[in-house]
Amino acid sequence: MNFLSRPKNSFSHEGNLLPSLIMPYFNQSIFHPVVFFLTGIPGFETYHGWISILFCCLYAIAISGNSMILFVIITESSLHEPMYYFLSMLSFTDLGLCLSTLVTMLGIFWFNAQEINFDACIGQMFFIHGFTFMESSVLLAMAFDRFIAICNPLRYTTILTNSRIIKVGFAIIIRGTTALVPLLLLLKRLSFCHSHVLHHSYCFHPDVMKLSCTDTKINSAFGLAIVISTAGLDSVLILLSYVLIIHSVFNIASPKERKKAFGTCVSHISAVAIFYIPMISLSLVHRFGKYAPPLVHTFIANVYLLIPPVMNPIIYSVKTKQIRKAVLKVFLSKLI
Repeated sequence: MNFLSRPKNSFSHEGNLLPSLIMPYFNQSIFHPVVFFLTGIPGFETYHGWISILFCCLYAIAISGNSMILFVIITESSLHEPMYYFLSMLSFTDLGLCLSTLVTMLGIFWFNAQEINFDACIGQMFFIHGFTFMESSVLLAMAFDRFIAICNPLRYTTILTNSRIIKVGFAIIIRGTTALVPLLLLLKRLSFCHSHVLHHSYCFHPDVMKLSCTDTKINSAFGLAIVISTAGLDSVLILLSYVLIIHSVFNIASPKERKKAFGTCVSHISAVAIFYIPMISLSLVHRFGKYAPPLVHTFIANVYLLIPPVMNPIIYSVKTKQIRKAVLKVFLSKLI
C-alpha cells in the first residue's frame, strides 16, 4: 500500500505518535539543565571586587596555614606521634575543603562566572561533602586520641601504633566517600524544571535538591540518614569521650596535673566547636529557614566552609607548644 492510499485514521495515528517520540527528548533538554547558576553575595554584586580581597586573604591564610602544619609534621621527627598524625589529617581535609570551593567562589567575584555544568556540580559536591565527612571522622579520631592519652596513658603508644593510625586514615577516607556515591547517583535521577539559581557560591546537596520538580523524599531521607550516621554519630561519640575524660581528670589529685590534662584538650575542643556549630547552623537554615533572607544563607554557607580551615592552623599554632616551636624553627631557618 502506498502513502496516498492510506486511510484517514492512519494520519491521525502518526500525528499522535510523533509527539510521543519527540517529547522525551524535549523533556530531557528542559528538565536536565546543562548549567546551574551560582550566587555571590546577594545585594552586594557591585562590590564583589572589593569583597574578593577578603576572601583571597581567608583562602591564603587557610592554604598557607594548613600547608605549614603538614610540612612541619612531615619534616620534624619530634612530631612523629599519634596526636600530630591526626592533626596532619585535619590539615589535609581543611586543604581539600578550601580547594573544592576556591575556583567557583573566586570565579564569581573576579569574573562573574556564575555558570557551572551539572556534572561539574556533582563533582564539586562529592569533594565538599566528602571532605566534610572526613573532617568529622578525623575530629572523632582526635577525641579518641585525647581519651587514651588522659585515661590510659601507659598504654597510649601500644594502642595507637603507626599501623593502626594508617588503618584509621584509610577507614576515614573510605567512610567519607562511599556513602556519597549512592547519594549523588540519586541526585542524577531528578528532573529540574524550576529556577536553576543556587543560593551559594558552590554546589551544596540540599540546595541543588530543592530545585527539583520531582519527588525528593528518597533523596532527603537518604541524605539525612548519611548525616546522622556520620557527623551526627561522630558528635555523640566525641561528647561521650569528653564525659569520660572529665570524669578521669577529676580523679586526678594534683590541681596542676588537672590543668595540664585539660590544656591538652583545648585546641581540639575549639576545632570541634568551629566545625560543628556552622554545620548545624547551615543544616537548620536549609530545613527551617525557608523565609530567611538570602544573605543569611550565603553568610552561614561561607562561614561553614571557610572558618574551620582558617582557624584550625591558628588555634593549633597558638595553643600547641610543639607546633609553635616547629613553625618558628622553619621561619627562623629561612631568615638565617
